[in-house]
Amino acid sequence: MNIIYIHGLDSDANSIKGSLLEEYCRQYDPDIKVLRPDLNKTPDQVFDQMLSLIDSVASKNSHDQNTVLVGSSLGGYFATLLSNHTGCPALLLNPSIQPHQTLQRFKHSTETEDDGAKDEASKVLYTTLGGWRITNADLRWFACHQLSSLNYPKKVVALIKEGDELLNSSLSANFYREQGATVNMQKGGDHRFSDFKT
Repeated sequence: MNIIYIHGLDSDANSIKGSLLEEYCRQYDPDIKVLRPDLNKTPDQVFDQMLSLIDSVASKNSHDQNTVLVGSSLGGYFATLLSNHTGCPALLLNPSIQPHQTLQRFKHSTETEDDGAKDEASKVLYTTLGGWRITNADLRWFACHQLSSLNYPKKVVALIKEGDELLNSSLSANFYREQGATVNMQKGGDHRFSDFKT
């Protein structure tokens, strides 16, 4: 079996949750391979890279095509989108369901150090810790790829912390419940799932 961990916005392949997941599988079930790609790219590049990775894993392991997506925050959005396209099961941790809206917050703090953008679409709004330079074109991509339904709701499980300080936990929980996915709403906590190890 393969698990592909899809990190969130200000993270990378060495994310704490991804590393903990890989460490746990190595210790308790070494037959599970955890892949942790770095996804600090434009959303279309992330989507294409992930589809290629899923296809590659399936073709290399034709005897074992069981691939599970685990996504945190923005990674939860991508895991949902990819599950819709591939049928892979997805486990979501405080998933973002409206990045086209939640990432608008960066429009108010537009970077000025490299404001030589030739047009509005390529204007850098924010640079993530991993180096992805978010632009208006990226926000438009998210707007064109909004989550409106789940194609495989029985294959989706969302773990959502009520104490998420960044995303609206009720909005996420309601969306996944209405689509027929399993939702585990947990009291307290925070956006980063600080208690993930326990």
